[in-house]
Amino acid sequence: MSDTARAWAIVRQHLRESAGARLFEQWLKPMELIETGDPEHVRLGLPSAFMTNWVRNHYAERLLAEFRQQLPQVRSVEVETRIARATPQVLTAANAPEPADVAVVPGLAAAPSPAPAAAPAVVASIAPDERPPLDPRFTFERFVVDASNMVAFNAARALAEPGVPRFSPLFLHSGTGLGKTHLMHAIAHAYLEAVPAARVILMSAERFMFEFVQALRNRDTFAFKARLRSADVLMIDDLQFIAGKDSTQEEFFHTIAEVMAAGKRLVISADRCPQGLDGVEARITSRLSVGLVADIKAPDAAMRRAILNAKRADLPELRVPEEVMELLASRISASVRELEGALNRVIAYSQLTGEAITLDFAVATLGELLRGAERRVTIDEIQKAVSQHFELKPLDLVSARRAVVVARPRQIAMYLAKRLTTRSLPEIGRKFGGRDHSTVIHAVRRIEELRDKDRDVDSAVRVLLRQLEG
Repeated sequence: MSDTARAWAIVRQHLRESAGARLFEQWLKPMELIETGDPEHVRLGLPSAFMTNWVRNHYAERLLAEFRQQLPQVRSVEVETRIARATPQVLTAANAPEPADVAVVPGLAAAPSPAPAAAPAVVASIAPDERPPLDPRFTFERFVVDASNMVAFNAARALAEPGVPRFSPLFLHSGTGLGKTHLMHAIAHAYLEAVPAARVILMSAERFMFEFVQALRNRDTFAFKARLRSADVLMIDDLQFIAGKDSTQEEFFHTIAEVMAAGKRLVISADRCPQGLDGVEARITSRLSVGLVADIKAPDAAMRRAILNAKRADLPELRVPEEVMELLASRISASVRELEGALNRVIAYSQLTGEAITLDFAVATLGELLRGAERRVTIDEIQKAVSQHFELKPLDLVSARRAVVVARPRQIAMYLAKRLTTRSLPEIGRKFGGRDHSTVIHAVRRIEELRDKDRDVDSAVRVLLRQLEG
């Protein structure tokens, strides 16, 4: 074994001990010593240009210093991309002999020679545990687009295209459950499909903070910094959670600054625009405002219906009536996540109970959710709407008149009061001329029966429901 090979075995051991197991396995272990017979110039090979550039940027000076500790005559250490081929002159990090009782020698520094122009024959792959845990449902194809999210969608697609990014960072902001996370997963899916060897990191701001604190405790911040700053696409979700965390913000600032300086892709999301992030340092919000800031607005009723239609298309074997879809789209407007969750809940309860999905089944299944999401309708508003629809006076509904032209609208008004308000049966009865709760129960049951038999009654109820809930 040559002197250079012996020195390489010792250097490798130092790197393993100082860099930590994870970083060593991922970046340094693949290095191979290329024997040249020149004791002054050391050549190390890696299987891809991507890995070569990373080691040059982070370990060039360290490698030179380590070799000089063992062989003072070494003048340079070249890190290059080596085309894979069988040769007995290559000593790999895996088969190099282990030195006995080697002390760690600190060192830093290097001026490597430029890499050859030849492209690597072997593409570096990402270790399975390094790939982000992406949701297969969250792709661009499955994202429903309209005016409320079109800018954010188009910006995300543009950033996911390979080549030099047109802008970076991309800052997405909206209320919870409106599609920010979906777009971030879609960017990762699309970019990894176009560039399979790319390093994509997607984590929440809370995870960023947790890993940084763990690195501090383990005295291994170098590996944490190196992993994030080596990413081709770095995405941090829910930035608002680092508000007020000074040490985390310090590290976050330096991370995004280096990612941006390297021309990498950076995507950040939050529940408000950069300038609205209270407790986040101004230098961070200023950096994040340099790229493209895109907001996602709450979807309107038509958009919510389109989202439900797309969801239902994935379940062709299930029949979800139009009136149930209309109920969900009109009553649940807080977020897309809540909307999809409501549909999933109705479908799951139907499958578990064996009951068909009907409007009444959906209302019973989603009772609390619908009551929490609905606009607070008063009995007075119901009486006014019903009297206008049937061309009556509001006093007719609370009078003692029993003629069908008055009694039927009164029953419909009681039915709507039971369905749209949280008032008790006695309270509803009192609002209709002091009637008792049994009269209200009879009215509700009668209208439920008529809706199945009388098209005019069912149509009137539908019209009034849309009017009152809108």
